[in-house]
Amino acid sequence: MNRKSFLSKVGIGMGLIGISNFLGATHRSTNNTLAGDGKPKIVKSDEGNVLNVIGDIQTHKISGKDTENQIAEWVNEVTPGTGIPPHIHAKEDEIFRVLKGKVEVMVGGETFLLKAGDTAFAPKNVVHAWKVVGEENASMCTSAFPSGIEIMFEELNALPAGPPDFAKVSEICGRYGIQFV
Repeated sequence: MNRKSFLSKVGIGMGLIGISNFLGATHRSTNNTLAGDGKPKIVKSDEGNVLNVIGDIQTHKISGKDTENQIAEWVNEVTPGTGIPPHIHAKEDEIFRVLKGKVEVMVGGETFLLKAGDTAFAPKNVVHAWKVVGEENASMCTSAFPSGIEIMFEELNALPAGPPDFAKVSEICGRYGIQFV
């Protein structure tokens, strides 16, 4: 079979698969078995749900309600010295993308210094931690997939001001499949 004939046959097959997938997606969206309305969402830089999660100021931009529980995304605005101790997620993977400042990230026992534009991936069931280092505040875009962790952050935000009660924080996190190590 020559290249032109091959591409023609593959193109027809792919077209049929695409139509089938489109019809299936249309059926799924009208079935409404997943959370979310499937509508596009634009969130400006100064918009979002702001939470103070034990000193980690998070502006939640996209939640599971927006993405049929696929992903949640927020921007962390944190001061030097602020961080999250080593922990493991049983349910979600995370991606950390530094927008400003310097963040020390530990993933799977290795520590890396991330600067603006750098990204780290922390798969579920792998120990990870992060901490803002240096003299300037840091900004980091964090994504978690699947979503759900944002509900835990709302609970942590509701804790009384002041030094955190680590036993209470651990109990809340544990209910969402997060364990400190």
